[in-house]
Amino acid sequence: MKKIMLMAVLSLGLISHSVLALTLDDARLQGRVGETLTGYLEPLKQDKETLALVKKINDARSESYQQLADSNNLPVDEVAKMAGQKLVSRAQPGEYVKGDQRQMAEKVISDGASGIRQVTRQSVDGTR
Repeated sequence: MKKIMLMAVLSLGLISHSVLALTLDDARLQGRVGETLTGYLEPLKQDKETLALVKKINDARSESYQQLADSNNLPVDEVAKMAGQKLVSRAQPGEYVKGDQRQMAEKVISDGASGIRQVTRQSVDGTR
């Protein structure tokens, strides 16, 4: 009986951990990460959960870019940059992107057109 209870508690712990795990969509909506023209995520928050997510996503992207580069006889950084352009352009209003200005900025919509509002890192994480 104790073994069954222990297994149930451990199972609930694993389930609740996976339910609470940070997703890319959540991180974007919470302003924890931003897309860059390099094709990789950049963390805006430096907490353990955000950094782990960024590493996981960037490692997967790197592998995917390498496969695409190999199959198309292209340099991997060229594939990553093409993906980065698409990811930045597809970012939703309120998400953070790093475009040509080399600083992370919030994507906004004004007068029906998509635009970028410059935001410093300090204002993103609430510190000055």
